[in-house]
Amino acid sequence: MAVHAHPDDESSKGAATCARYVSEGVEVLVVSCTGGERGSILNPKLADDPRVLRDITQVRRDEMAAAAAALGVQHQWLGFVDSGLPEGDPLPPLPEGCFALEPLHVPVEALVRVVRSFRPHVMTTYDENGGYPHPDHIMCHRVSVGAFEAAGDPEAFPAEGEPWQPLKLYYNTMSRGRISALHEHLLRERGESPYTEWMKRWEEREERPVTTRVPVAEFFEQRDAALLAHATQIDPDGFWFAAGRELESRVWPTEDFELARNLVGPVRPDEVEDDLFTGVREHLAGSSTASSTGRVA
Repeated sequence: MAVHAHPDDESSKGAATCARYVSEGVEVLVVSCTGGERGSILNPKLADDPRVLRDITQVRRDEMAAAAAALGVQHQWLGFVDSGLPEGDPLPPLPEGCFALEPLHVPVEALVRVVRSFRPHVMTTYDENGGYPHPDHIMCHRVSVGAFEAAGDPEAFPAEGEPWQPLKLYYNTMSRGRISALHEHLLRERGESPYTEWMKRWEEREERPVTTRVPVAEFFEQRDAALLAHATQIDPDGFWFAAGRELESRVWPTEDFELARNLVGPVRPDEVEDDLFTGVREHLAGSSTASSTGRVA
């Protein structure tokens, strides 16, 4: 289960990983906490499109459906309202009734209901800074962690279904190593790079640990199709495709994650996983064996 703040986040963070696991027969559910109703139109080609201006909410729902189809994933809306990205100095207040201002227990309960229904073994979301400090991304982190911890507790939200405990929780990571490698290769091969400003901003950011690198180069095509499905948010001539799929596959063929919660046993600190399900299948096999012999797993 991949939990995201807005439609399009699932396509820019861990999309190829989702497509890979679908190809292996794993059921994958993307949960969008909000509908992205307050998102800006980031594709200049659609800035004046009458349909977009008339009903951005429905447009983004249609885009999300197309992206889910491109990745082969299931999808569910959590049902909260986009908070928008406040800008200015001082920052304006967030709009009343938005996701980021919800009492935490309300969206946690909603996500617990989905977790107990879908019964994932692995969840992914954002770190405590939201990946970047958008109020909905930070709230998505808090809600995801809260649901991970509450879903298996029979005393928490007892009306929301039978308890179910996911086994691992990961944070999506846009690692500095990846951006730096692409940046250096582009400078050498083309003499310019779209990541120059990123590299400057990264000097002010804490580097997150990368515990897991999932090889997914053969699924970059599906990721790109999902990105392009979000036509109001993604400029096909813009930043996301500047490196090119061939260079990206050659230089950095993985999507990277940070293991945040692990209930399947110790992980060696010097060992980088290549699979979000590392330890999970063995744990489940052991639980099955224990259950079949009458012992509690």
